[in-house]
Amino acid sequence: MLGLAGKRLDLAFTFLDPSAQPPARIAGPVIKLPFDSEAGLDQLASSVDVVTYEFENVPVEAIEKIAERVRVYPPPEALMYAQDRLREKQLFENLAIPVASYRDITSEEDLRDASNSIGLPLVLKTRRLGYDGKGQVVVNDESDIRSAYKTLAGRALIAEQWIDFDREVSAIGSRNTDGDLAMYPITENRHSDGILRTSRAPDESEEIAKQARQYLKSLVDRLDYVGVIALEFFVKDDQLFANEFAPRVHNSGHWTIEGAVTSQFENHLRAILNMPPGDPSAVAHAGMINLIGSMPVGWTDSDRCHLHDYGKSPRPGRKLGHITLLADTAAARDRELDKILEKLMA
Repeated sequence: MLGLAGKRLDLAFTFLDPSAQPPARIAGPVIKLPFDSEAGLDQLASSVDVVTYEFENVPVEAIEKIAERVRVYPPPEALMYAQDRLREKQLFENLAIPVASYRDITSEEDLRDASNSIGLPLVLKTRRLGYDGKGQVVVNDESDIRSAYKTLAGRALIAEQWIDFDREVSAIGSRNTDGDLAMYPITENRHSDGILRTSRAPDESEEIAKQARQYLKSLVDRLDYVGVIALEFFVKDDQLFANEFAPRVHNSGHWTIEGAVTSQFENHLRAILNMPPGDPSAVAHAGMINLIGSMPVGWTDSDRCHLHDYGKSPRPGRKLGHITLLADTAAARDRELDKILEKLMA
């Protein structure tokens, strides 16, 4: 999607992706080598002027290595924080961004101590490499502690207070090297089995939007960030608790392709090339549905409803594409989303 957006800006791309059938192959040549391959990094650095990434599990060492030869955005420091939940939480606290209570966990005894100090239920998570609900276990009572620790033992862990949140939202912005920041409307996100299922924008709570944008600005300023970034929050009684940030274009911002004047993908490219940001305003009330595990058969696009096929091989739990719809009101958008979800579940 970055490559497709770049065609509007007359940009050429080379991709590094070890997949056998990488989706990016339709947008430019692909170097099919691992992300930390010296040969792959050398080929990439030799063929481009700027490097970016859209996957936060790329090794920081690989980004730092290629940054010695060519400009890389977002900055490696942002990737380092995003890859470690403990460091991430500490960064939020240093910026006075509210977070759920948490503890570093190195033993079963640490987890027992955390259950007493934080309270139960809590969530035990791996500090690294967890996403879409992977690498985490809910500890509901003391009888769960031993089994939860055994499930994730052998990895660096963090215990987080369970937030009985009202909803989840994300703040997405784009910042160029001059520091120009464009912020998209706040997006409400709904998950199923730990995987993002739908996003709806714009969120109509002005107070929530004001808080979220303030926190996002403090984060990008601290990191001297360049590119698109997404900061996710739990909302409880109109108070925000930061969950995590993603140093990349984000699934909850896919609605911007049709739903905003300028998509997150184009604005990411504008940012890393230090171009003025495009208008991030919504053009309608937008909804996005992730297509997980299978693609609909016989789908036909309309002026206000669009299917995006990522060209990935189907497998359970895998995001294969998304549908974006536009409506004149939030109520109409939600009705149409429900209708499509019913058809997909049938």
